[in-house]
Amino acid sequence: MPERVPVRVVVADDNPVVRAGLTALLSGREDIEVVAQAADGHEACEAAARHRPDVVLLDVRMPGLDGLSALPRLVRHAPVLMLTYSREPGTVQEALRHGAVGYLVHGEFTPDELVAAVRDVRRGRPHFTASSGAVVLARLREGATAMSVEELAGEQREFPPYVLSQMQSDVRQSTAGGRQGPDHHLSAREAEIMDLIASGMTNQQIAAACFITEKTVKNHINRIFAKLHSTTRGEATAKWLGTDAHPRGGTR
Repeated sequence: MPERVPVRVVVADDNPVVRAGLTALLSGREDIEVVAQAADGHEACEAAARHRPDVVLLDVRMPGLDGLSALPRLVRHAPVLMLTYSREPGTVQEALRHGAVGYLVHGEFTPDELVAAVRDVRRGRPHFTASSGAVVLARLREGATAMSVEELAGEQREFPPYVLSQMQSDVRQSTAGGRQGPDHHLSAREAEIMDLIASGMTNQQIAAACFITEKTVKNHINRIFAKLHSTTRGEATAKWLGTDAHPRGGTR
């Protein structure tokens, strides 16, 4: 069997104790190699450009160039996983807008979960801990229940498609109490796609998330609209989420 290529990681945190601890933890795994450490955003960008890592672990608050300011430069070189004590909703949203692939808050994950997150981020799968994931879900619920389709589509640009895709199962669980009445009769696949519609995803994003073609997505949507007695995405979303609002517009 071919030898497994290790995940090459840059650890960026202004606290030397945290840097040393993360480096020791990750370096103790056979398939992970910490190629550089950085104490601020400038050093992180230099290390990413020089080493071309597979993943960058990035703190938010650092002297000089902070994590959020460094993000747009870092994501040109590698996927960035925020690893920080900062759990403020605005900070989480800003990190995702700037291209972070995930957001982990210290104290909300185990060492094994951190290692799993690093491995998954290399494969393009985002990770969130409880507080940061709650921010994403709260924003999606707020948009789906209180905004028109046009406004919702604009608002969801805060969250890249991979974030919406990763959170689809949580969205389904969080909205389950307010929809899927006995008169809907959607199949499991139709329910999954309806959740993604309600989260603001386009047909192209839904196709990518479900590994199907856009034509198949449209066929599912036609059947969903018929079962929900709806003619627009906004109307279907309102009925699916059990709200009284009837958002404007929207197409298949």
